[in-house]
Amino acid sequence: MAARRALHFVFKVGDRARTARFYRELLGMRVLRHEEFEEGCKASCNGPYDGKWSKTMVGYGPEDNHFVAELTYNYGIGEYRLGNDFLWLAAGGELLFPFSESTPWILLCPLQGITLVSSQAVSNARKMGWPLKEVTSGVFEAEAPGGYKFYLEDKEQLKQDPVWKVTLGVSDLQKSVSYWSGLLGMKIYEKDEEKQRALLGYADNQCKLELKAVGGAVDHGTAFGRIAFSCAKEELPNIEALMKKEKQKILTPLVSLDTPGKATVQVVILADPDGHEICFVGDEAFRELSQVDPNGDKLLDDAMAADNSDKWFAEHNMKKVSA
Repeated sequence: MAARRALHFVFKVGDRARTARFYRELLGMRVLRHEEFEEGCKASCNGPYDGKWSKTMVGYGPEDNHFVAELTYNYGIGEYRLGNDFLWLAAGGELLFPFSESTPWILLCPLQGITLVSSQAVSNARKMGWPLKEVTSGVFEAEAPGGYKFYLEDKEQLKQDPVWKVTLGVSDLQKSVSYWSGLLGMKIYEKDEEKQRALLGYADNQCKLELKAVGGAVDHGTAFGRIAFSCAKEELPNIEALMKKEKQKILTPLVSLDTPGKATVQVVILADPDGHEICFVGDEAFRELSQVDPNGDKLLDDAMAADNSDKWFAEHNMKKVSA
């Protein structure tokens, strides 16, 4: 199997302006690129919506060597309901393995939210007047627009990519491990039956996937996300064929997605036993598509300035639709 890479996790956001401020000014992430679309994505990248939407990639570095966030904004949708499917992105907590140049830290986050080691983020939050709540010594909770919890550890940020794992809730740990490892080829780094969790990944130096039993059914809410990986383009038909053979769910059969002025990428969208959406994209075209755009900040700012929907709804004493 050719090398596969963990790329990003998709978050749907209802308040784009406040969300952008949170990620840029508080967390200190960069806008890597911003794109506007007039109609829904053929692979439902923006969810089950047909209207105008935008995609903003943010992170601490380019997707070639960082795991980043995709902020998806559907014009006219003001809020989404969170479920128990996405538990956290982790970059802080208890050290499980020693660090070396070839094997980065794998960190266990005990808090149900998105955890980052960053004294700068804590300082930024205080300067901005963003509400902080100290939950343990030196760890502060900040809530992003939309309800996602961020836990900020007041320590100097790691020089490496601070995002080390994505934790997804599952209903049956063994069934999920069999899917992600047996069918999708992930290496099992840890498995703890007592704590009902497992840690998997494609490489030591990549963001890992943690599966954690939630003690019942998985609820995706309306804010359900999607995790993305890349693989060699020629692997995509094989992934699709394997899922058909194993009678696993395919949400979007192999399709080409066009971005005006950029590379056309091929993707196949799967769903695991709990309905977590999984995107596999051809690596070669994606590397071209995902190059950092130096105009990303301006494109986002211009789009937000041109979006008068909040003003219109306020003037008409109305609220945007809740998904």
